[in-house]
Amino acid sequence: MNPLGRIYLIAILIFLYTPILVMMAMGFNASPLYQLPFSFSLQWYQALWSNTVLLTAGLNSIIIATITAVLATALGTMASVALSRRTFRGKSLLQLMLLPPIAIPWLITGTAMLIFFYWSGIGRGMHALLIGHVALAIPYVVLVVGTGFRTIRADLEDAAMSLGSTPVHAFFSVTLPLLYPSILGAALFAFAVSLDQFVISYFLATPGYTTLPVQIYSSIRKGFTPEINAISTVLLLGSMTIILIFARFAKPGDTRDKR
Repeated sequence: MNPLGRIYLIAILIFLYTPILVMMAMGFNASPLYQLPFSFSLQWYQALWSNTVLLTAGLNSIIIATITAVLATALGTMASVALSRRTFRGKSLLQLMLLPPIAIPWLITGTAMLIFFYWSGIGRGMHALLIGHVALAIPYVVLVVGTGFRTIRADLEDAAMSLGSTPVHAFFSVTLPLLYPSILGAALFAFAVSLDQFVISYFLATPGYTTLPVQIYSSIRKGFTPEINAISTVLLLGSMTIILIFARFAKPGDTRDKR
């Protein structure tokens, strides 16, 4: 890489990560108004420990994101199998319809979901949040796993069946292990999309059950508190730790022969 390219890359990284680092640092600043000089303190983490509203909202977000990742990955992987290995009428249309949910602004999607859920009697609450988050995450899973399918030779299953394996056994013993990195990446993607989702949660959450992004927005409207920096830092470090653990042990993309 030439020097100009390196400077450009470093500038982009600084632009992306500086606000995050400042937010994390201010969570350890004793001043509630971000006054300088910096004075190290853990008081906002102690205050967070007793802030049941933020902690409950954070736990709700993690629960919903985890369930969303499991359901969306399972449903999206099955859809990818059908779209990648089967031929049926309307297949091209279904593949094309995967793109609008990603491209349409979430404000429009949230409004449409709210109207539909009220019209159908589903209403609002945790069940509505799960349906909305899973519906949003499935297209991402289908695209990621579908990309993984295109890197796998379809005749590997045929070879397994020619040796006496059943189609189901061939899929689970041959194709699924090769798809594991793509499925893992899709699950992490679905988890991140759900955890970060604000608009859908804002429309579908009830006053008694809310997620962390919605609660942070409500708290900022009433008056910002560094406790938000504290819980954001905890979630950020937790997410990075999980990603590093998966990257360390799963090693997605590692295709070296390990015999």
